[in-house]
Amino acid sequence: MSSKAHTALVELREDLDGEVFAPWDPGYDEARAVFNARVDRRPAVIARCAHAADVVRAVRFGRDLDLSIAVRGGGHSVGGMGTNDSGLVVDLRRMRRVSVDPASEAVRVEGGATTGLLDRATQPYGLATTGARDSGTGVAGFVLGGGSGWLERSCGLAADNLLGVELVTANGDRIHASADENPELFWALHGGGGNFGVATALTLKLYEVPEFSLALLLYLPEHAREAIRTYREVIDHAPLEASGAVVCRSGPPAGFAAPSLAAGGPLCCVLLTYAGPEEDLRKLAQPLLALPHASQTVVAMPYADAQRLFDQPPGLRAHGSAECLSGAPDGFVDVCCALADSLPTATGTRNMLFPLGGAVADAPADHPVPYRDAAWVVHPCGSWADPADDERCTAWVRDVRAAVRPWSTGAVHPDFVGDEGRDRVRAGLGPRNMWRLGVVKRRFDPDNVFRFNHNIKPV
Repeated sequence: MSSKAHTALVELREDLDGEVFAPWDPGYDEARAVFNARVDRRPAVIARCAHAADVVRAVRFGRDLDLSIAVRGGGHSVGGMGTNDSGLVVDLRRMRRVSVDPASEAVRVEGGATTGLLDRATQPYGLATTGARDSGTGVAGFVLGGGSGWLERSCGLAADNLLGVELVTANGDRIHASADENPELFWALHGGGGNFGVATALTLKLYEVPEFSLALLLYLPEHAREAIRTYREVIDHAPLEASGAVVCRSGPPAGFAAPSLAAGGPLCCVLLTYAGPEEDLRKLAQPLLALPHASQTVVAMPYADAQRLFDQPPGLRAHGSAECLSGAPDGFVDVCCALADSLPTATGTRNMLFPLGGAVADAPADHPVPYRDAAWVVHPCGSWADPADDERCTAWVRDVRAAVRPWSTGAVHPDFVGDEGRDRVRAGLGPRNMWRLGVVKRRFDPDNVFRFNHNIKPV
């Protein structure tokens, strides 16, 4: 380390109210670890900021030393975009405050808060907004990338509920973006991710969700086709408060096992969620309950609790991708069932199918969200412990994408994918939007300082 860098690091430690970690410091290895254990990077400095002023100081430190800068919120990016090698990580995990304004049905969320913290804060008021399907996911990265969750069919994508963003720019300036202030930047933040600065806080619209219920049914392989087709028909005719997923996986999910089910065999899991009372959900679920099934759970529970049921533990190896689909016809269902037969066993690899439509399709088409017209999203993903399983699990994810391509719209939801190249960034933001996004990037980050993301290059 040069004398300039050493002096700057000493000054950063003195100036920050948060903590600073260098490779020789106790706690460094814990601080650099992210959700996906396949990502093993060693930043030169980690600045765990306590507030926005710390973020300003950290960004200016990185710029002064010409360090690459990554921004860590929840650390859930499958591609490990919240870290780097030999650069600076601006770590927001101490910035976790969530402030609810029930009168205006809005919530302010700091940049390091997770979906779980957001849900817990809004639950006492009977309010909620579209959140990630894993409560450990960081709110900022999730929202700015679009944001898909159980409430999206009735409440829209998470980005559709964005009311304002507080940012620290590449120059270390603090600015605000909303419909009235920096409106072009505000447009870009509806899907453009962390390309334009460090989001130190977001304000989101809330909705009344006083009741929430779900039904989870497990089907053996011989009934999978009928179960998926039935779920498709249920969703097609259900109110927008209904959502859920079809999950093809090896063995039952934790906490939902039936004694008669084999631990490693393929299963079809159908989840029907409903932002309403259990009795209404049971009526919706009747066609699914009438099919032969190995296990069923139908229950009312607070939305914040439902959001935690499918959490994945950190520290496992992970990979995932996605394709947006124009529909889920019988031919697609047949392909899904065939893919289930090739699932890597003894891992957490699974293929998930989510319905879109409703408020997702009806929200402003002007936002850089090219997948609004998709009817479904297929999301092959997985988590496993043994590095020896890396190739077969990642290859299976690629195989799923290739197999469903006949039904793909060509678009992709950025929150579901890691670093898959420039073409996939264009597919996630829309080719028509790239120039306009690049102009915004040039204004707020002309040197492409914030590039550890689905990167938009300055025009």
